[in-house]
Amino acid sequence: MAMKRKLYLGPRLRRLRREQGHTQAEMAAALEISPSYVNLIERNQRPVSAELLVRLASVYGFDLSRLDGAETDELFASLAAAFADPIFQDAGVTREDAFELAAGNPVLGDAIAALFRAYRSAEQELTETRIAGNRAADDPVEEARTFLQENRNHFPEIDETGEAIAEEKESGALFDRLAARFRRDHRLRVRILPADVMAGAWRRLNRHAGEIAISEALDQASRTFNLALQLVLIEQGAVLDRIVNRSKFSTDAGRRLARSALANYAAAAIMLPYGPFLSAAKELGYDIEALGRRFSASFEQVAHRLTTLRRPGAEGVPFFFLRVDAAGNVSKRFSGDIFPFARYGGSCPLWTVHEAFRTPRRIITQIIQLPDQSRYFSIARTVTSGAGGYAAPHIERVVVVGCALDDGKKLVYANGLDLAAASAAPVGVTCRLCERPDCAARAHPPLRRRLIIDEYRRLAAPFAFAFD
Repeated sequence: MAMKRKLYLGPRLRRLRREQGHTQAEMAAALEISPSYVNLIERNQRPVSAELLVRLASVYGFDLSRLDGAETDELFASLAAAFADPIFQDAGVTREDAFELAAGNPVLGDAIAALFRAYRSAEQELTETRIAGNRAADDPVEEARTFLQENRNHFPEIDETGEAIAEEKESGALFDRLAARFRRDHRLRVRILPADVMAGAWRRLNRHAGEIAISEALDQASRTFNLALQLVLIEQGAVLDRIVNRSKFSTDAGRRLARSALANYAAAAIMLPYGPFLSAAKELGYDIEALGRRFSASFEQVAHRLTTLRRPGAEGVPFFFLRVDAAGNVSKRFSGDIFPFARYGGSCPLWTVHEAFRTPRRIITQIIQLPDQSRYFSIARTVTSGAGGYAAPHIERVVVVGCALDDGKKLVYANGLDLAAASAAPVGVTCRLCERPDCAARAHPPLRRRLIIDEYRRLAAPFAFAFD
């Protein structure tokens, strides 16, 4: 009969104790064991028994599902990617070392992974400052994006409020239920008005007339979103201010943009309430179009909402998000802590972001690989914004969502694909930060490499550079 593997949880127990603010003696008393036993367990000199696991779950709410190795696998992936960076090339650190650290001391592993992310972020910001002429310090758009990134684009109290509003026991479509709430609680009627009457506005609050006007040029998903957004601005203003004021902004415009982004988040939380949306996403294999039909939302609304599913214990696949126009301008992006977007400059021309413009409204999938060998699964599709009507201006953009390659198997778009064996397109973050030497699509040489001018030969790549 096979022997059962002993369970050592020293670093996890130490982290749990510190999170609770307990001493070893206090934890020992709570678990009805001796302080010396706690000390031995934390130093991995004693295994954890089944009985003690039950006590941990009962006293501290320790999630036993965390023992399935998922946390270790995620941390190992982060550490392996970090140790593959050239900064560690002389240290002799291997993937086996990364696994031993993730499994044996996850507290230290988390700290190293966080330190490496901070290093990469600082290095990239310093490099991009040379491109942008030091615009980052006073760029309100970048400040707002940083605010969302620092919060992982997840705001629990807003999600809870959104769920409560969505779950109110009233019949009818969400738009009609929100309109009824305005009449009942705020004495405001909702009217759909012609575009010429709205004079270019999509939504207008007129307290004097006691009405909220919505442009008939909007489709139903956009009408509902705008009505939800107006409700948020009226009912949740203090909450928005409290959350935004937890962060520091160098510009007032940055703070206002962050507050506006937070209000949009809250409107999405009403249209796509966290619990039901996450459940449906898993059921449908994160099929964005199917989710849009189920929740009467647009492709972009659903794609953006997928990046917010970070509730502890009820998390979805970690996604990154990008929205780009035909000229390559990035109007929205969120890295999800997994994809290193550049703050300035265009995206890589080898990515399907640009191919999608040639096949409107068709979903294109792609496996991509960055220079650091990290791989991702991405999907791209065009979306159209603008008022409805033959002569009305329309703006076409491409929305991209993606995830780590290992998570791609959870997506309906990867059905029938062998992701591990499939070839990957070699892409970069942006030309000035990408150091691939043989890219024929390169528009600029990398900033950190010495340019080589050779009059005696012509390479396929437009620039040659040295790595010394």
